Amino acid sequence: MDVLGEPAPLQTLIEALKRLPGVGPRTAQRMAYHLLQHDKPGAAQLALALSHAVEGLLHCERCNGFTETPICATCSHPKRDESLLCVVETPADQNMIEASHGYKGLYFVLMGRLAPLEGVGPAQLQFDRLLARATDGLVKEVILATNFTAEGETTAHYLAELLRERGLKVTRLARGVPAGSELEYVDAGTIAWALMERKAH
Repeated sequence: MDVLGEPAPLQTLIEALKRLPGVGPRTAQRMAYHLLQHDKPGAAQLALALSHAVEGLLHCERCNGFTETPICATCSHPKRDESLLCVVETPADQNMIEASHGYKGLYFVLMGRLAPLEGVGPAQLQFDRLLARATDGLVKEVILATNFTAEGETTAHYLAELLRERGLKVTRLARGVPAGSELEYVDAGTIAWALMERKAH
């Protein structure tokens, strides 16, 4: 047991829960106690689901999103428009764009955004993979749908330069998406409008 009298396995669980975004020490502690006191089956299900996800999910060879197979269902769908490539920061952002029902092209998921102070640069985001994907001869337009945060704007600007150098048309979501916002929290109608009204970048 530690100084507070909490058994080591409980402390380990609390530390693990603190890794979740927006979860501080107290919230992690409440979650841990709730699962162990009131929902042991739920705790076991959560542990199993996490284990299966970590062991069973791959990154799609084409879009870098999560998948169980080498090429995900979106990338292998015969009716997607291969001339359009939408670049997003996260799978959650991709899901929001899909929910808008206003986009029928393909994606590339960066799994992050440029943040030099945190040690996240072009190499960490595998920009070389994105460039190879965008210059496959099929893509005609790259839509930069990174978030309208300082880091997202920096990422979009950096990518626009690289992509334009390779002769690609580069557009950016329209400003219907509020400045400083993340796509995951924007309503689908706004995203659909921003896609339709996208501008050259």
